[in-house]
Amino acid sequence: MLVFAGLGNPGAKYADNRHNVGFMAADAIARRHSFSPWSKKFQGLIAEGTLGGEKIILIKPQTFMNLSGQSVGEALRFYKLGPEALTVFYDEIDLAEGKLRIKTGGGAGGHNGIRSIDGHVGNAYRRVRIGVGHPGVKEMVQHHVLGDFAKADREWLEPLLEAIADNAAMIVKGDESGFMNKAALAVQGKAAPEPEKPERKHEPKQQSHVRQARPPQPAVKLPESGPMAAMLKKLFGKD
Repeated sequence: MLVFAGLGNPGAKYADNRHNVGFMAADAIARRHSFSPWSKKFQGLIAEGTLGGEKIILIKPQTFMNLSGQSVGEALRFYKLGPEALTVFYDEIDLAEGKLRIKTGGGAGGHNGIRSIDGHVGNAYRRVRIGVGHPGVKEMVQHHVLGDFAKADREWLEPLLEAIADNAAMIVKGDESGFMNKAALAVQGKAAPEPEKPERKHEPKQQSHVRQARPPQPAVKLPESGPMAAMLKKLFGKD
């Protein structure tokens, strides 16, 4: 059994926030793989299902982001699981929008949800960091993560969430590099095929630029009688 936790804040007010992309990832996995309906447990919402032949408990802590560890820690203790059985999906401002990275262990990087989980279960768990970009100045970080995704963000967000859901079993099987590659390809999209070149019609052979530059000369009318005509006939052997 494994636990997949998506982080966010509960309530409609926060539903489309960048800080809630972990909830969005959990919802996408549940829909794609027909998990059970969400139910209340462990101070959160849980759904059960199977990925890659392994039973998965999806959890969305309802304690608000800063206390995420209370919910996740309670779930791990109930199932008698260590941090190695945990995968956490969350927003990462130090990654560009649409980028995704996986790592095990490490620091909280200023993320309060991760700091809370570290305090309850240790830090030796897998983290799926979903890039939401940085506002550029530290003072704007809170406003940025608690702001809604823009309409234009859907161009990369929706394909990324679909890729996370479609390929979640790769995480279970330990193919982290393959999972990241699938996510990257989904965001980049396939290059548009080159348009077919129209069939080229056979054109008359082009004259040289020298010939093209010369204006056509009018045909010279030859005399038909008189001394000149006689001389030309004699010259060209014409009767």
